[in-house]
Parts: sequence; C-alpha cells; structure tokens
Amino acid sequence: MEKKTIAIVCGGDSAEHDVSMRSAAGIESFLDKERYNIYKVEIHARHWEAILADGSRARVDRNDFSFEDGGQRITPDYAYITIHGAPGENGILQGYFDLIGMPYSTCNVLVEAMTYDKFVLNNYMRGLGVSVADSLTVKIGHEGEVSDEDIISRIGLPCFVKPARGGSSFGTTKVKTPEELRPAIEVALREGEDVMVEAFMQGTEITCGCYKTRTGGHVFPVTEVVSKNEFFDYDAKYNGQVSEITPARISDRLTERVQQLTSMIYDILGCHGIIRIDYIITAGDKINLLEINTTPGMTATSFIPQQVRAAGLDIKDVLTEIIEDL
Repeated sequence: MEKKTIAIVCGGDSAEHDVSMRSAAGIESFLDKERYNIYKVEIHARHWEAILADGSRARVDRNDFSFEDGGQRITPDYAYITIHGAPGENGILQGYFDLIGMPYSTCNVLVEAMTYDKFVLNNYMRGLGVSVADSLTVKIGHEGEVSDEDIISRIGLPCFVKPARGGSSFGTTKVKTPEELRPAIEVALREGEDVMVEAFMQGTEITCGCYKTRTGGHVFPVTEVVSKNEFFDYDAKYNGQVSEITPARISDRLTERVQQLTSMIYDILGCHGIIRIDYIITAGDKINLLEINTTPGMTATSFIPQQVRAAGLDIKDVLTEIIEDL
C-alpha cells in the first residue's frame, strides 16, 4: 500500500501558537508511521513552511499546499489541523482547503466559525434548548456604550470577562468587584475585538470528547477538572496546576446524560473529527455548556488522549479512522 502524506498543520496567528506546536508534536507521535509519511506545516501570518526531517524548512506553495523535499515536489493527501485559534479554528483555513480540494480533519467552515465565537455559540445553543450561562458582548470602540452598572445588574458578580474569540484562557479574568470590571475588559480587548462578559456558575467542571465517522465513532469517558487556581486558567491548563480525573466523580446516570448531550450536539452541528465539549454541572445535576473545542489539545497529557486511553482505545487507531473517513 502506497503511503499517504499527512500534513499536520500547526502554529497560527493567535496567542495559542506555542500550544498548537505542542499539540502537533503529540499528533506526530501518535500517527501510524508505517501507514503515513508525516510533515508538520507551521503557519504564521503569510509564512507557511513545511518542517523537513533534517529540521530545515521549505516554503509552502499556497496554490496547492505543496513544497519541495530533496528535490521532490510533495503535495499532501490530507491536512490534520491542530491550530488553536486563528486561522485554524475559525473556518478560514477550512475554506482554503475546501477551495483547493484537500480533505482535512476538522468541522466545516460554518461550524468552525460559529464555535470559535463563544457569544455566538452560546446564543445559538440556547436556541436549541441547551443550558448556557447568561452573557453579553462588548465590542471594541463601543466600550463606553454600556456602563459597569448595567453589566453588573444584568450579569452579576462574580463574572468572567474573556475574549469572545480565543482560547487557552488568554485574556480571561474572573471579576469579583465592580472596580475590576473595566480593567478586565481592557485586558480581553487586547486579545480580540469582542469581549464576552459571562455569568459565573458554581459547580463541577467537566469535559467530554467525541468523534464520529461513517463507520462508527465514540463518545469518550468524562473528565472532571479540578483547578488549583481561581478558575481553569492558562497555568492550570498547561503548567500542571490542576487535577484531571477520568472518569469523572459523577453518577453513572449523569455521565450517560453528558455523553448523550455531547453526541447530540455533535450531530446537530454536523461536526467532523474529534471535538471536546466543556460543561459545568450546577445544583440539581444541571448540565451547562461552556464551550466547544473543535481542535482540542493533543499532547500526551491533554484531555483527549487521556479519555481515549480510559475508553480502552489506541489513539493511533482513532486518528487513522478519522483520516481514512474520506
């Protein structure tokens, strides 16, 4: 069998660039080397470069996503997108691959764009009957059009202030007092043009991954997230200041409900590849959606590999199944 060439597309233009590079290294370690030729392709602004085996780099021709390796023109057969943030998680890169006819690992343009904007996603999911926190948006250049008093009377304290489009908790602040609100909005605006102010929900944070193909798929075991910090911030996510418990310490019935909801959301949105949905369980075992990650972290210690292992699956087989679902 002739080997397919897989491009692991990583990097990106957001503050999550380095996180993406770590996920790319994880995916490279997971993929079946006997089945695939593997290249990492780092994207940063207009610089698109394939990283070759000797560590050198080759410019990618954006007309067809090809590059030179040892005098040979390489055109990948498949793009495994692991960019967290723009342009790999907001639909832009997916649109490019659609135009050149290259299959890729994530959801389509519409789903990526919608799930990337937390405020848009929350309002859409609320319309489908999914429970989400109350929120409002503050747009750059219009910060003065809504007063601190109006925000607090609507959303309450404490609350979270975060970029509407972004991840890894960059620019996110838990606001406890009125005096902290405006500085938190300014911090979030440095990460993006829109800010979401979201009501605080007291409860247990969990996350659940899922993937489906034409021949099957799996909803993974649920992971409980116990941050040692004020909330699940960057240090908790990437510097070990968190306990991640798989399976989560919740009842079997609640676990089943979370998995059913995850599967339903996957189907309703028309997702593709691996996604991970974060929730907060509040009083009365109420399941509240936080966000949907369409390019979840894929280092050896990330949630998805943990959940794959807990499900008794091999991450290499899972990735192969996704790639071959053409």
